[in-house]
Amino acid sequence: MTSTTGCTAASTVAAVRAAAEAITEHKVELTTLDRQIGDGDHGENLARGFAAVLSKLDTEQPATPGAVLKLVATTLISTVGGASGPLFGTAFLRAATTAGDEPELDGPMVAAVLAAARDGVVSRGKAEPQDKTMVDALIPAVAAAEKAATEGADPAQVLHAAAQAADQGAADTTDLQARKGRASYLGERSVGHVDPGARSTAYLLAAMAGAVETEHSR
Repeated sequence: MTSTTGCTAASTVAAVRAAAEAITEHKVELTTLDRQIGDGDHGENLARGFAAVLSKLDTEQPATPGAVLKLVATTLISTVGGASGPLFGTAFLRAATTAGDEPELDGPMVAAVLAAARDGVVSRGKAEPQDKTMVDALIPAVAAAEKAATEGADPAQVLHAAAQAADQGAADTTDLQARKGRASYLGERSVGHVDPGARSTAYLLAAMAGAVETEHSR
């Protein structure tokens, strides 16, 4: 067992690498979901962005969790097209700002980082709950993370709580009518489909939770 349960730069890198693998694994599914109600490029765009993130992590060694998150943010913003780049990039950038120069993030700080990511997406995309966007995964995720943190959960447990809530939030978008983005043009026809941004958000959080847990069990 490691001597710390805090989220370090190393465990943050591991989380990002796991997130990239998850996006690659689910790329076709995410693209299919987006083809049903959007531009059909969500999976491809995110996979390309995270491939670029991995390339940078192969040559750079960010010293803090915040620095890792900032690297992800700037890379996604510069390489991912459509709405995904600005939204996910802003999420990671706000998260990085909240993490600051802290060498290690505890449970409450991880929850605060997730809240900052949520606020960044809301600010950038102007989406509200039940608009059928990634916000519908992020809002319950943050609520679950904050609850877990107040109960003394470590970073991995906080992330697991967030991931489970995000998964349910993504599933719940099936019954919603889209009110933002390309999907909103479909009106009632958007009902019956999972929002791809909400689904990818849930996959990212689940992968990160698993990676942090694995790192801390070594």
